[in-house]
Amino acid sequence: MNRGFYIILAAQFLSALADNALLFAAIALLKEISAPDWHVPLLQQFFILSYILLAPFVGPYADSMPKGRVMFVTNFVKLAGCLAMLAGMSPLYAYAIVGLGAAAYSPAKYGILTEYLPPGQLVKANSWIEGATVAAIVLGAVMGGLMISPRIAGVAMHTWGLDAWLSVPQFAIVIIGFLYLGAAWFNLHIPVVAIDHKPPNKNPMFLLHDFLHSFKLLWRDPLGQVSLAVTTLFWGVGATLRLVVLAWAAFNLKFDLTHATQLTAMSAVGIAFGAAAAGKWVKLEDSVKVLPAGILLGLTVLSMIFVTDWRIAAALLFCVGLLSGFFVVPLNALLQHRGHLLMGAGHSIAIQNFNENIGMLILLGAYTFMVGNGVHIHWIIASFGLFISLAMSFIWRRHRYDRVL
Repeated sequence: MNRGFYIILAAQFLSALADNALLFAAIALLKEISAPDWHVPLLQQFFILSYILLAPFVGPYADSMPKGRVMFVTNFVKLAGCLAMLAGMSPLYAYAIVGLGAAAYSPAKYGILTEYLPPGQLVKANSWIEGATVAAIVLGAVMGGLMISPRIAGVAMHTWGLDAWLSVPQFAIVIIGFLYLGAAWFNLHIPVVAIDHKPPNKNPMFLLHDFLHSFKLLWRDPLGQVSLAVTTLFWGVGATLRLVVLAWAAFNLKFDLTHATQLTAMSAVGIAFGAAAAGKWVKLEDSVKVLPAGILLGLTVLSMIFVTDWRIAAALLFCVGLLSGFFVVPLNALLQHRGHLLMGAGHSIAIQNFNENIGMLILLGAYTFMVGNGVHIHWIIASFGLFISLAMSFIWRRHRYDRVL
């Protein structure tokens, strides 16, 4: 991997670090204003709606100019969401603005890999990107937990004379804003790659028709189908499990929000190890062979019900992450490869985001419904664990003989 790739990696790390820390700061802000409990999962739904509604347009936008420039612009949209939250806008609406920037950022950050690197390096590059993203999730959870802790952040605010101006969650959001600025600085130094698959027409109706055509094309491709199905399932379940773990840690382990957010970092550490293992041992042409790890993942999630010791909980979440990283990284690389061949990197990543965020919206909606109706956390965990195993079993049986041609 050359210097240009590491600049892309650094930009992605800082932006993802800010994204993950901001989620916990926004949750703390909701609790500060005494919002109902069901607003917490609703927060992420507001965020991901942007991915769904803008999907036909962000792919062509990412393909229309150098992707480093796209990443630079969209980081400032995320920063605008932070400023809106500080100005008093509802965290739900302000987080939706951050979602606008993230929706346009994603096709560029992944699409540039297929333009900048040869196919033989995609699994390895994705393992690096996933490792950096997971490191950002780990540090984001730790930072988020520390920055919303009145005992820790309050001392720093008092020392700097900020406690008269900002609440603890607002102080965290200010720090996160500077992380977005750091990411934007790296965006300016990303190598300029020749524009590939530039859209021939910018008319919204043409872009919508082109998106629908590309959507059908990727789902009809056997390898595109399996990779889309798995990544959609993974991100839908992953977004929901992050919130499930917070509730589970409060019930089973008696953790407060600060300690529960730090516990979620263990799954991220596991993803990093799983991603590294996939990058080392799984070839692009053998991506479909990792699907049984997803079946085992569901059974591992199911076992969370019986855990009441934080050390066992940490080890279990590490295993959840390990299995997740091992099976999603090769299939993510496979999806990028097939999408780049069929329609262009930006288009395919936008379609991937569209599907993944519909999955997230549906599963978060199911979780919101269950929380709103008082379903016990153990029943929620059992439902998600069984769903993961059954869905992955179906996908594996359908596609176990597929290979990259």
